[in-house]
Parts: sequence; C-alpha cells; structure tokens
Amino acid sequence: MAKKIDTRAVGLDVGLAFIRWLTGAENLHYGLWTGLDVTAGNLRSAQDAYTVKLFGYLPEGRLRILDIGGGAGETAKKLLALGHSVEIVVPSPFLAARCRETAKGAIVHECTFEAFQGAGPFDLCLFSESFQYIPLAESLPKCARLLAPGGRVLIADCFRTEAYQGRRAEGPQPGGGHRLTVFQGAVAASAFVVDAEEDITDAVAPSIDLEQQLFHVLGHGVTRISDEIGSKRPTAHWALSKVVGLFLSRKRRDNLMQRLTGTTRTAAAFRLYNRYQILRLGRREG
Repeated sequence: MAKKIDTRAVGLDVGLAFIRWLTGAENLHYGLWTGLDVTAGNLRSAQDAYTVKLFGYLPEGRLRILDIGGGAGETAKKLLALGHSVEIVVPSPFLAARCRETAKGAIVHECTFEAFQGAGPFDLCLFSESFQYIPLAESLPKCARLLAPGGRVLIADCFRTEAYQGRRAEGPQPGGGHRLTVFQGAVAASAFVVDAEEDITDAVAPSIDLEQQLFHVLGHGVTRISDEIGSKRPTAHWALSKVVGLFLSRKRRDNLMQRLTGTTRTAAAFRLYNRYQILRLGRREG
C-alpha cells in the first residue's frame, strides 16, 4: 500500500528553508514592525523585535520553562542562551527534529500539550503563537498543575474579535485563535489572573501584507506558467491537471489558489478580526 504523502511536513520543510535563506533563522512567528518599512529585507529585524518584546515579559531569574508549541526551536535556543532551562512540547515530528538540532540542551517532547505527561514543576508555561491550537478546557487547568508555586503563564497570540463571523464566501480571514471574550471568561474561571498585558495588533498586522505579497509572487508564477502551457500545449496542460489532482483534491486546489491570488488577507482585515495580545498570568491569591 502506498504511503500517504505528508504535505504538511513538505510545506514546513520548504517554508523553513525559505525563511532560513531570507533571514538566517527559522522563526515561525509574526514580526513587530514599529519603525520598520514592511519589506522582506526587514523581516529578521521585525522578528527579532518581537522576541525582545516577548522576553520583556519573562519573570526575573533563571527559569524552568515549558515552551509549548516550540516551532523550530529558535525561541528555545535564545532562552537557553540566557541561562534558562527549557523543555519543548511540539507535535510535529519534523519540527521536533528541528528543535533537537537548533535548541541543543533543551528536552524535546514530541506530542501535543494535551498528551504531555511531564510533571514539572515549571516556573513558566510559554505559548508563543500556539495557545490558539489548544482547547481552553485543557490549556489553563493543565498549566495550573504543571507550575511551581509562583509560576506564570506567558501567552503571545491572536484572539478573535466580535467582528469575526467565520469563513465567508469571499475567502478565509487572516489570523485566528479563541474568541477574546471566551478566553477572558476562561481566565476568570481559572486559577489565574492577568498580571500584565499589551495589545500589539497594529505592530504585528503588517506581517500579513508581507506574507500575502510573497504568495502573490508565487501565484503570478503559477498562473503565468499554467496559462502558457494551456495555450501552447493544451494536451500537456490537461495531463498535468490530472496529475495534480492525484495529490490535491479540488477543494485543496481552490484553497491554495485563493491563498496565492486572493485579496482578502490584509493587515486591515487582520486588525478588524483579531487582537494580538501578550498576556502574563499569575496565580490567583487565595
């Protein structure tokens, strides 16, 4: 029986190779664009500024950190360099391998946060653009069990505003995450209170425009080649379409072309439908 093609792993591999070529690092997060022109050449500076902002919310002292959804290990690498001890939870086998290579010295757990069996205790549970992928019923209660007395939760992620109405006919809306009001209710019912927070929506929103510009370049190339083959070699074009159909369903092909050529994913739409929040949570007294 033929093995299923892991398109996610392939996409991550290609995407990380491109980011590494462009910036010299494998950061899988938004940039902070305050004071920067929104160009590919400034992406590394914007991502470094994001990391500086995020680390500004770390509690003092050397910490035992659980990096939940650790991407390719770049954030953990920087935390290790600051003298912290780090364990990473990441479900992707490909990303787990990158974490082991990039963040030497970190302990890597190849599993979801829900399946994580570590006992801790940790001084900090860190969610850098990973909180949105974990059910609220699991995230904060499990953090409460894993943290040492005085431990904190640090979240940097998108939350949906009340303007978000789901995927609409004109295409996917940028960003993502839990509804902000639902998250606030979950915090109120949890063992935690917010002890620091900042809205950085405006500063990260230009990342969407830069990303879409890249996809438009790729989309132009794809459509230009397809049109040329279609007009000059219609039989070959038909055969190529059939081959592509073996790997991608029509729905996936339509979604891909929407991503490559669409105009709905913009910084303005991101600001409307999302709030990008940095929040630090401490244990509730009593």
